[in-house]
Amino acid sequence: MAVNMQKANKVGRILILICLIAIAVIVVTRHYQSRPGSFLGAPKEYELNYMPADYELAVDPEDAIAIASNPQRYRREFDQMVYDINVSVLQHVSTRMGLSDSLKNAVIQEYETNHHPYLKTLYFNDFVRLRDTTANLYETWYDNESGSATKALEEITSKYTCYLINQIMATVIPTKGGSIFAKGSNLETPCGIALNEALGPLITRMEERAAIEDFSRSRGLLQEKVEKVIAELATMEVRDKKGINKQMQTKIWGMNVSSSDLEITAISILKVGFRLNDYFDVQLNPKANLVTITLPEPIILSHEVYPKIEKLDIGWLREVESVNFNESFNSLRKEFRREAVESNIMRRSEQQAVQLMNTMFWPIVKSINNRYELKVVFKPVPQPDISDGFADDDLQG
Repeated sequence: MAVNMQKANKVGRILILICLIAIAVIVVTRHYQSRPGSFLGAPKEYELNYMPADYELAVDPEDAIAIASNPQRYRREFDQMVYDINVSVLQHVSTRMGLSDSLKNAVIQEYETNHHPYLKTLYFNDFVRLRDTTANLYETWYDNESGSATKALEEITSKYTCYLINQIMATVIPTKGGSIFAKGSNLETPCGIALNEALGPLITRMEERAAIEDFSRSRGLLQEKVEKVIAELATMEVRDKKGINKQMQTKIWGMNVSSSDLEITAISILKVGFRLNDYFDVQLNPKANLVTITLPEPIILSHEVYPKIEKLDIGWLREVESVNFNESFNSLRKEFRREAVESNIMRRSEQQAVQLMNTMFWPIVKSINNRYELKVVFKPVPQPDISDGFADDDLQG
């Protein structure tokens, strides 16, 4: 009986030891698998060694703001800025990942050959869609022209950078099953390196510079009365009404002790049409029996916003500063314009212009020759430095 008990105790200890070993193996395996970028048994040819590196700004923040504030006029410079930013980001990521010189060159070559030609167009189209350049005058008045351009650039670069990095690195770096193995301290994904270490400092520098420029421009917006000759054709008008409510709370030790309520409504009168002093042309082609009228593309000609404070309840521990009102007014103005642009009003404005040109010129064309036809086309016109007709000299403070 005693012998059987000893055998049972021995078997039990062996089983406990086996369980402990199995648990230890599981814990160690999970520990190493959870480490970012580290994999057990990774082949050397698929393993990268992360290296420390400082990011050097690829573009001057002041130049970048000037280009982003008027991308249509500086299209060539905009494309070059996209190239400089993406190449500098790729170079920094390549250095941080410890790539060899040959792989670094391959990364840049891959971008130049297969990605930059289409990416520069995507950047530009998305940026123009986000940036309402006809609102530059209003943005300047609300201390936000350069700031809004910087935010739009940040949104676009954040949208495409991770896709770009992943596509190029997966193409250039040897992988096994699509996985890249890495080791080293402060491990981070290539996308994280690009966004946090490269684009982050660039956007921060641009925001700092934008704050200075916006303040200076808004103070010197109109040093004197400005009069100028205009030739405009308005074909669409949009009237709308919106409101905004803001509640600002003051907390002490995590408890709300005071609150202020601000309620603002505003009506908007927005007109869309054509600046004929930018471009207007009539061509007669006797051989084709055709009269061609060329207009510039439609833009927002004017936008009037009339805000009204419906409610202002200031808490006993809070002072409502003017910036609270300005931000509310500006956000309402932006929303009016955004909805108008997204409502296909530009296309409808073109249709109205075609009808109007036919009404005005068709009798004249027919009086020349009954066989003549009338055609209306629209030509893109580069935007000036500051839309709404104000030159740079008018904005210097």
